[in-house]
Amino acid sequence: MLELYTDRLRLRTVVASDWNNFLYTHSNEQLNEFVRKPQAESEIRQKFERVLKSQEFTEGEWLLTIIEDVHTQAFVGFIGLQNTDIEMGQIQVGYMLHPDVHGQGFASEALQAIVDWACLAYKPHKFIAYCVEPNIASTKVLEKCGFVREGLLRENCKIGDQWFDDCIYGLLAAQRC
Repeated sequence: MLELYTDRLRLRTVVASDWNNFLYTHSNEQLNEFVRKPQAESEIRQKFERVLKSQEFTEGEWLLTIIEDVHTQAFVGFIGLQNTDIEMGQIQVGYMLHPDVHGQGFASEALQAIVDWACLAYKPHKFIAYCVEPNIASTKVLEKCGFVREGLLRENCKIGDQWFDDCIYGLLAAQRC
């Protein structure tokens, strides 16, 4: 079981009792504004079951962790890594935090912790993040953690009926903060 600690947070492996928080974050319209239209509960359940079964960080797989307040054990959100390309040493990052904790620096703290851990555990060459252009909060998190905007994929992400441009951010493992 993975457990990482910062001054304020605990990042840990997802377990079956995390279902309600997983369902909430994947079905909440506000949280998914820049990600996807909320899916049906049955689809979310299938995704959750895959997360629970995912034991190996093989190419294409996500390693998802729960973010909790280290003092209260309150749910803060999720953060994950996707092993996108083993040969190129690339890992994608993604995160979603509960609206009650937005603006408190938890996303940056969790991202820095998981990047540092991944550098030690997997020795990647590069971290990559995708962020739809209007998602200013996520842009700020990435930049605070040393990610640099490397490009723009025009109309690359469709949420509902609307197309969005995707910003590509990168962080070379050798240059991490």
